[in-house]
Amino acid sequence: MTPHKDAFPAPRPPAPPLPQPSLLSEALQVCHPHAAGIDIGEAAHWVAVPPGGDPHPVRRFGTFTADLEVLADWLLDCGVTTVAMASTGVYWIPVFEILEARGVQVLLIDPRQAKRAPGRPKTDRLDCKWLQRLHTYGLLAGAFRPDDQVGVRRGSLRHRQMLLTSAAHHIQHMQKALQQMNLKLTQVVSDITGATGMAILRAIIAGDA
Repeated sequence: MTPHKDAFPAPRPPAPPLPQPSLLSEALQVCHPHAAGIDIGEAAHWVAVPPGGDPHPVRRFGTFTADLEVLADWLLDCGVTTVAMASTGVYWIPVFEILEARGVQVLLIDPRQAKRAPGRPKTDRLDCKWLQRLHTYGLLAGAFRPDDQVGVRRGSLRHRQMLLTSAAHHIQHMQKALQQMNLKLTQVVSDITGATGMAILRAIIAGDA
């Protein structure tokens, strides 16, 4: 039996070689040559600028307003135009506002974002240097920061929600104290913080009831 002519196909030409990947130095392009990094703390801030910007590119600054003004002056003298800072809590706000008022682009990042990157040094003192290096290569993304009016509105709404939550906890404490004294005020009035409920509570505290 004669085999089909397609049973032995002609060999295919070899595939062209894949392009070689670029070197690491070419892959990590410098996006922000005048970048600095700040590790925010409660009692001190560690700041790192590019190695050629100052003979001592890593410095420690205090957290008082005068210290922050000196920090901003030093960054501007070093030619810094953008800063990445990592912070938790509210310690970053004074630094952020002073640098932003001086015309410096400030990126607030989650500290976990920098810690997840491989190659991070183990010393906490070098965290600012690590931030500066990552920001230089554009490897950090800043958190969303609304404009001034939206920020003030958001702050007031959050404070209102905190007060409401705190008030609810105190009402629960009042209800618990009434139950311990076997005063069934919650079964008599629908809201112990209303006009009738508060009048009864004041009378109880004054010893009139």
